[in-house]
Amino acid sequence: MPDPKEMVINTGPLIALVAATGDLAILRGLYSRIVVPFEVGEEILAGGQSGFAVPEFHTATFLEKQSTPATIGTFLHNSLDTGEASVIQTALDLGIATVCIDEAVGRRIARLNALAVTGSIGILLRAKQEGASLSIRSALENMRRHGIWLGKETIDAAIKLAGE
Repeated sequence: MPDPKEMVINTGPLIALVAATGDLAILRGLYSRIVVPFEVGEEILAGGQSGFAVPEFHTATFLEKQSTPATIGTFLHNSLDTGEASVIQTALDLGIATVCIDEAVGRRIARLNALAVTGSIGILLRAKQEGASLSIRSALENMRRHGIWLGKETIDAAIKLAGE
């Protein structure tokens, strides 16, 4: 049985979590293994050494950063951007049951591939449920302040689930 504490993560959630909390440490307490496909690492690093979330990505040594590109199947390659496709392909290849993707189409295709899906807000909510000292309202405001689009319904639902 796959380990529910393992996850493959996409670019968007990595950036969103840095925007929300200032770093990626929140992941360490929730997952024993966090795999970052080569393609996702390349997307993060495309911002250059001073790009947003790049320093935090470099210092998050607990992330398992893949050093070679994934061999992405034709359907995934033609249906999704490279990052999302590599996340799903890597999860399937490694037998990891959970992916972290924020984009709706990527989430849908992950579910069609029998993968469990979470996103950046799901991670924040889980961390709070597991005792992290975290204001969901403030984290979401930080995300929006850094240019991450969140719909009002999503914000309201997250705040309600957090009991704030």
